[in-house]
Amino acid sequence: MIQLLLRRLFLGLITIGLVSGIIFVSVEALPGDSCTAFLEREAEGKRLENCRNDLGLNRPAAVRYFDWAGRALQGDFGVSANGTKSIADMVGTRLRNSLVLALASLIIGIPLAIFLGIVTALWRDRQLDLWISTIAIFAMTIPEFVSATVLILIFSVWLGWLPGIVIAPAHAPISQLLPEVILPIIAISMVMTAHMLRMVRTSVIEVMASDYVQMARLKGVPYWQMVFRHVLPNALLPAINVIALTVAWLLGGVVVIEVVFNYPGLGRLMIDAISDRDLPVVQAIALILALIYVGVNLSADLLTMIANPRLRTLHTRKS
Repeated sequence: MIQLLLRRLFLGLITIGLVSGIIFVSVEALPGDSCTAFLEREAEGKRLENCRNDLGLNRPAAVRYFDWAGRALQGDFGVSANGTKSIADMVGTRLRNSLVLALASLIIGIPLAIFLGIVTALWRDRQLDLWISTIAIFAMTIPEFVSATVLILIFSVWLGWLPGIVIAPAHAPISQLLPEVILPIIAISMVMTAHMLRMVRTSVIEVMASDYVQMARLKGVPYWQMVFRHVLPNALLPAINVIALTVAWLLGGVVVIEVVFNYPGLGRLMIDAISDRDLPVVQAIALILALIYVGVNLSADLLTMIANPRLRTLHTRKS
Protein backbone atom coordinates (compact mmCIF):
# COMPACT_ATOMS: atom_id res chain seq x y z
CA MET A 1 0.00 0.00 0.00
CA ILE A 2 2.84 2.39 0.88
CA GLN A 3 4.61 1.58 -2.39
CA LEU A 4 1.43 2.30 -4.33
CA LEU A 5 1.00 5.64 -2.58
CA LEU A 6 4.64 6.56 -3.26
CA ARG A 7 4.15 5.67 -6.91
CA ARG A 8 1.05 7.87 -7.09
CA LEU A 9 2.94 10.68 -5.34
CA PHE A 10 5.80 10.38 -7.83
CA LEU A 11 3.39 10.51 -10.76
CA GLY A 12 1.70 13.51 -9.17
CA LEU A 13 5.01 15.36 -8.90
CA ILE A 14 5.77 14.58 -12.54
CA THR A 15 2.33 15.87 -13.49
CA ILE A 16 2.88 19.11 -11.58
CA GLY A 17 6.27 19.55 -13.27
CA LEU A 18 4.77 19.02 -16.72
CA VAL A 19 1.86 21.34 -15.97
CA SER A 20 4.18 24.08 -14.72
CA GLY A 21 6.19 23.79 -17.94
CA ILE A 22 3.05 23.92 -20.08
CA ILE A 23 1.79 26.96 -18.17
CA PHE A 24 5.08 28.82 -18.64
CA VAL A 25 5.38 27.96 -22.32
CA SER A 26 1.74 28.89 -22.97
CA VAL A 27 2.19 32.29 -21.36
CA GLU A 28 5.43 32.81 -23.27
CA ALA A 29 3.65 32.03 -26.55
CA LEU A 30 1.15 34.85 -26.03
CA PRO A 31 1.85 38.04 -27.99
CA GLY A 32 3.45 40.73 -25.90
CA ASP A 33 4.39 40.46 -22.22
CA SER A 34 3.66 42.05 -18.86
CA CYS A 35 5.56 45.22 -19.79
CA THR A 36 3.66 45.83 -23.02
CA ALA A 37 0.39 45.29 -21.15
CA PHE A 38 1.37 47.62 -18.32
CA LEU A 39 2.88 50.42 -20.44
CA GLU A 40 0.23 50.14 -23.21
CA ARG A 41 0.86 52.96 -25.72
CA GLU A 42 4.13 53.91 -24.03
CA ALA A 43 5.54 50.39 -24.55
CA GLU A 44 8.47 51.37 -26.72
CA GLY A 45 12.04 52.47 -26.60
CA LYS A 46 13.85 53.03 -23.32
CA ARG A 47 10.75 52.69 -21.11
CA LEU A 48 10.02 49.22 -22.47
CA GLU A 49 13.64 48.16 -22.14
CA ASN A 50 13.87 49.42 -18.55
CA CYS A 51 10.64 47.65 -17.62
CA ARG A 52 11.89 44.35 -19.01
CA ASN A 53 15.19 44.78 -17.20
CA ASP A 54 13.40 45.45 -13.91
CA LEU A 55 11.17 42.38 -14.28
CA GLY A 56 13.94 40.17 -15.65
CA LEU A 57 12.11 39.54 -18.91
CA ASN A 58 15.27 40.02 -20.94
CA ARG A 59 16.79 36.80 -19.55
CA PRO A 60 16.57 33.48 -21.46
CA ALA A 61 13.22 31.69 -21.11
CA ALA A 62 14.80 28.58 -19.52
CA VAL A 63 16.48 30.68 -16.81
CA ARG A 64 13.25 32.52 -16.08
CA TYR A 65 11.29 29.25 -15.87
CA PHE A 66 13.57 27.62 -13.31
CA ASP A 67 13.75 30.83 -11.33
CA TRP A 68 9.94 31.12 -11.32
CA ALA A 69 9.44 27.44 -10.46
CA GLY A 70 12.02 27.55 -7.67
CA ARG A 71 10.43 30.61 -6.05
CA ALA A 72 6.95 29.15 -6.50
CA LEU A 73 7.98 26.05 -4.52
CA GLN A 74 8.78 28.41 -1.65
CA GLY A 75 5.42 30.17 -1.94
CA ASP A 76 6.91 33.24 -3.59
CA PHE A 77 5.05 34.07 -6.81
CA GLY A 78 6.53 37.54 -7.16
CA VAL A 79 4.50 40.67 -7.75
CA SER A 80 1.78 41.59 -10.22
CA ALA A 81 2.57 43.06 -13.61
CA ASN A 82 2.37 46.63 -12.33
CA GLY A 83 4.78 45.74 -9.53
CA THR A 84 2.58 47.07 -6.72
CA LYS A 85 0.89 43.96 -5.27
CA SER A 86 2.22 40.71 -3.91
CA ILE A 87 0.73 37.81 -5.87
CA ALA A 88 0.81 35.59 -2.79
CA ASP A 89 -1.36 38.08 -0.88
CA MET A 90 -3.77 38.50 -3.79
CA VAL A 91 -4.13 34.78 -4.39
CA GLY A 92 -4.32 33.96 -0.68
CA THR A 93 -7.36 36.17 -0.11
CA ARG A 94 -9.17 34.91 -3.20
CA LEU A 95 -8.33 31.28 -2.38
CA ARG A 96 -9.88 31.76 1.05
CA ASN A 97 -13.06 33.08 -0.56
CA SER A 98 -13.19 30.16 -3.00
CA LEU A 99 -12.71 27.75 -0.10
CA VAL A 100 -15.65 29.34 1.72
CA LEU A 101 -17.85 28.90 -1.35
CA ALA A 102 -16.60 25.36 -1.97
CA LEU A 103 -17.00 24.15 1.62
CA ALA A 104 -20.50 25.58 1.92
CA SER A 105 -21.51 23.93 -1.37
CA LEU A 106 -19.97 20.60 -0.33
CA ILE A 107 -21.70 20.63 3.07
CA ILE A 108 -25.04 21.01 1.29
CA GLY A 109 -24.39 19.05 -1.89
CA ILE A 110 -22.67 15.87 -0.70
CA PRO A 111 -25.28 14.69 1.86
CA LEU A 112 -28.10 15.67 -0.49
CA ALA A 113 -26.56 13.84 -3.44
CA ILE A 114 -25.89 10.68 -1.42
CA PHE A 115 -29.41 10.66 0.02
CA LEU A 116 -31.13 11.26 -3.32
CA GLY A 117 -28.85 8.77 -5.08
CA ILE A 118 -29.74 6.05 -2.59
CA VAL A 119 -33.45 6.87 -2.77
CA THR A 120 -33.55 6.80 -6.57
CA ALA A 121 -31.60 3.52 -6.67
CA LEU A 122 -33.74 1.71 -4.09
CA TRP A 123 -36.96 2.92 -5.75
CA ARG A 124 -35.63 2.44 -9.26
CA ASP A 125 -38.01 3.16 -12.18
CA ARG A 126 -40.74 4.35 -9.86
CA GLN A 127 -42.34 7.76 -10.04
CA LEU A 128 -40.03 9.29 -7.40
CA ASP A 129 -36.96 8.03 -9.26
CA LEU A 130 -38.24 9.39 -12.57
CA TRP A 131 -38.93 12.85 -11.13
CA ILE A 132 -35.59 13.17 -9.34
CA SER A 133 -33.61 11.78 -12.28
CA THR A 134 -35.33 14.14 -14.70
CA ILE A 135 -34.54 17.17 -12.53
CA ALA A 136 -30.95 15.98 -12.17
CA ILE A 137 -30.52 15.63 -15.94
CA PHE A 138 -31.84 19.17 -16.46
CA ALA A 139 -29.47 20.50 -13.80
CA MET A 140 -26.54 18.75 -15.50
CA THR A 141 -27.34 19.94 -19.02
CA ILE A 142 -28.35 23.55 -18.38
CA PRO A 143 -25.29 25.86 -18.64
CA GLU A 144 -24.22 27.40 -15.35
CA PHE A 145 -24.70 30.97 -16.54
CA VAL A 146 -28.30 30.18 -17.48
CA SER A 147 -29.19 28.59 -14.13
CA ALA A 148 -27.38 31.39 -12.27
CA THR A 149 -29.26 34.04 -14.24
CA VAL A 150 -32.59 32.33 -13.58
CA LEU A 151 -31.85 32.18 -9.85
CA ILE A 152 -31.05 35.90 -9.82
CA LEU A 153 -34.23 36.66 -11.76
CA ILE A 154 -36.45 34.66 -9.40
CA PHE A 155 -34.97 35.22 -5.94
CA SER A 156 -33.49 38.68 -6.39
CA VAL A 157 -35.49 40.53 -9.04
CA TRP A 158 -38.98 39.03 -8.66
CA LEU A 159 -39.10 38.00 -5.01
CA GLY A 160 -36.41 40.27 -3.61
CA TRP A 161 -35.36 37.69 -1.03
CA LEU A 162 -31.64 37.42 -1.76
CA PRO A 163 -28.93 39.71 -3.17
CA GLY A 164 -28.29 39.13 -6.84
CA ILE A 165 -24.59 39.96 -6.78
CA VAL A 166 -21.86 39.95 -4.17
CA ILE A 167 -20.82 43.48 -3.23
CA ALA A 168 -18.49 42.59 -0.35
CA PRO A 169 -14.82 43.27 -1.12
CA ALA A 170 -12.38 40.40 -1.50
CA HIS A 171 -10.79 41.07 1.91
CA ALA A 172 -14.13 41.15 3.74
CA PRO A 173 -14.46 38.84 6.78
CA ILE A 174 -16.25 35.55 6.27
CA SER A 175 -19.16 36.69 8.45
CA GLN A 176 -19.81 39.53 5.98
CA LEU A 177 -19.29 37.33 2.94
CA LEU A 178 -21.58 34.42 3.84
CA PRO A 179 -24.97 36.20 3.73
CA GLU A 180 -24.28 37.30 0.15
CA VAL A 181 -23.26 33.91 -1.26
CA ILE A 182 -26.51 32.00 -0.82
CA LEU A 183 -27.42 32.17 -4.50
CA PRO A 184 -23.92 31.18 -5.69
CA ILE A 185 -24.00 28.23 -3.29
CA ILE A 186 -27.38 27.14 -4.63
CA ALA A 187 -26.20 27.47 -8.24
CA ILE A 188 -23.08 25.37 -7.60
CA SER A 189 -24.88 22.81 -5.43
CA MET A 190 -27.45 22.17 -8.16
CA VAL A 191 -24.83 21.08 -10.69
CA MET A 192 -22.65 19.26 -8.17
CA THR A 193 -25.55 17.35 -6.61
CA ALA A 194 -26.86 16.28 -10.00
CA HIS A 195 -23.53 14.76 -11.07
CA MET A 196 -22.88 13.02 -7.76
CA LEU A 197 -26.48 11.81 -7.52
CA ARG A 198 -26.19 9.98 -10.83
CA MET A 199 -22.92 8.36 -9.78
CA VAL A 200 -24.31 7.19 -6.43
CA ARG A 201 -27.49 5.88 -8.06
CA THR A 202 -25.55 3.87 -10.65
CA SER A 203 -23.18 2.49 -8.04
CA VAL A 204 -25.97 1.40 -5.68
CA ILE A 205 -27.82 -0.32 -8.52
CA GLU A 206 -24.67 -2.22 -9.55
CA VAL A 207 -23.98 -3.36 -5.98
CA MET A 208 -27.61 -4.41 -5.49
CA ALA A 209 -27.22 -6.71 -8.51
CA SER A 210 -23.92 -8.23 -7.32
CA ASP A 211 -23.53 -11.86 -6.35
CA TYR A 212 -22.85 -11.34 -2.65
CA VAL A 213 -25.96 -9.18 -2.24
CA GLN A 214 -28.04 -11.83 -4.00
CA MET A 215 -26.52 -14.43 -1.68
CA ALA A 216 -27.42 -12.31 1.34
CA ARG A 217 -31.01 -12.17 0.11
CA LEU A 218 -31.13 -15.95 -0.28
CA LYS A 219 -29.82 -16.35 3.26
CA GLY A 220 -32.71 -14.26 4.53
CA VAL A 221 -30.76 -11.18 5.65
CA PRO A 222 -33.29 -8.40 6.44
CA TYR A 223 -33.58 -5.94 3.55
CA TRP A 224 -32.56 -2.75 5.36
CA GLN A 225 -29.77 -4.50 7.23
CA MET A 226 -28.42 -5.70 3.88
CA VAL A 227 -28.68 -2.17 2.45
CA PHE A 228 -26.85 -0.42 5.28
CA ARG A 229 -24.25 -3.10 6.09
CA HIS A 230 -23.45 -4.53 2.66
CA VAL A 231 -24.70 -2.26 -0.12
CA LEU A 232 -23.94 1.30 0.97
CA PRO A 233 -20.32 0.82 2.18
CA ASN A 234 -19.37 -0.68 -1.19
CA ALA A 235 -21.55 1.57 -3.31
CA LEU A 236 -20.23 4.82 -1.83
CA LEU A 237 -16.56 4.03 -2.51
CA PRO A 238 -16.69 5.32 -6.13
CA ALA A 239 -18.22 8.54 -4.81
CA ILE A 240 -14.92 9.41 -3.12
CA ASN A 241 -13.21 10.08 -6.46
CA VAL A 242 -16.24 12.01 -7.69
CA ILE A 243 -16.10 14.18 -4.57
CA ALA A 244 -12.38 14.75 -5.15
CA LEU A 245 -12.94 15.88 -8.72
CA THR A 246 -15.82 18.06 -7.53
CA VAL A 247 -13.59 19.79 -4.97
CA ALA A 248 -10.98 20.53 -7.63
CA TRP A 249 -13.71 21.85 -9.94
CA LEU A 250 -15.18 24.02 -7.19
CA LEU A 251 -11.88 25.74 -6.46
CA GLY A 252 -11.11 26.65 -10.04
CA GLY A 253 -13.80 25.63 -12.44
CA VAL A 254 -16.68 27.79 -11.25
CA VAL A 255 -15.42 30.81 -13.12
CA VAL A 256 -18.81 31.37 -14.73
CA ILE A 257 -20.60 31.38 -11.37
CA GLU A 258 -18.08 33.78 -9.86
CA VAL A 259 -18.36 36.16 -12.82
CA VAL A 260 -22.17 36.11 -12.89
CA PHE A 261 -22.47 36.80 -9.16
CA ASN A 262 -19.41 39.08 -9.00
CA TYR A 263 -17.92 36.76 -6.37
CA PRO A 264 -14.32 37.65 -5.41
CA GLY A 265 -12.89 34.16 -5.75
CA LEU A 266 -9.90 32.58 -7.42
CA GLY A 267 -11.69 32.05 -10.75
CA ARG A 268 -12.78 35.67 -10.93
CA LEU A 269 -9.24 36.83 -10.17
CA MET A 270 -7.92 34.71 -13.03
CA ILE A 271 -10.43 36.22 -15.47
CA ASP A 272 -9.47 39.73 -14.33
CA ALA A 273 -5.76 38.89 -14.66
CA ILE A 274 -6.28 37.58 -18.19
CA SER A 275 -8.21 40.73 -19.12
CA ASP A 276 -5.45 42.95 -17.67
CA ARG A 277 -2.70 40.81 -19.22
CA ASP A 278 -1.30 40.28 -15.72
CA LEU A 279 0.64 37.17 -16.76
CA PRO A 280 2.45 36.51 -13.44
CA VAL A 281 -0.92 36.25 -11.69
CA VAL A 282 -2.26 33.93 -14.40
CA GLN A 283 0.77 31.67 -14.01
CA ALA A 284 0.46 31.57 -10.23
CA ILE A 285 -3.25 30.73 -10.23
CA ALA A 286 -2.86 28.03 -12.89
CA LEU A 287 -0.05 26.38 -10.90
CA ILE A 288 -2.03 26.55 -7.64
CA LEU A 289 -5.05 24.94 -9.31
CA ALA A 290 -2.82 22.17 -10.68
CA LEU A 291 -1.39 21.56 -7.20
CA ILE A 292 -4.89 21.42 -5.73
CA TYR A 293 -6.11 19.04 -8.43
CA VAL A 294 -3.21 16.62 -7.94
CA GLY A 295 -3.36 16.85 -4.15
CA VAL A 296 -7.10 16.24 -3.98
CA ASN A 297 -6.86 13.22 -6.27
CA LEU A 298 -4.00 11.75 -4.22
CA SER A 299 -6.12 12.19 -1.09
CA ALA A 300 -9.03 10.47 -2.81
CA ASP A 301 -6.82 7.51 -3.77
CA LEU A 302 -5.63 7.23 -0.18
CA LEU A 303 -9.17 7.32 1.22
CA THR A 304 -10.30 4.73 -1.33
CA MET A 305 -7.54 2.32 -0.36
CA ILE A 306 -8.20 2.82 3.36
CA ALA A 307 -11.94 2.32 2.95
CA ASN A 308 -11.68 -0.68 0.60
CA PRO A 309 -9.97 -3.65 2.26
CA ARG A 310 -9.90 -5.55 -1.04
CA LEU A 311 -7.44 -3.05 -2.53
CA ARG A 312 -5.15 -3.36 0.50
CA THR A 313 -5.28 -7.15 0.34
CA LEU A 314 -4.62 -7.23 -3.42
CA HIS A 315 -1.64 -4.92 -3.12
CA THR A 316 -0.24 -6.91 -0.17
CA ARG A 317 -0.41 -10.14 -2.17
CA LYS A 318 1.36 -8.53 -5.14
CA SER A 319 4.10 -7.22 -2.88
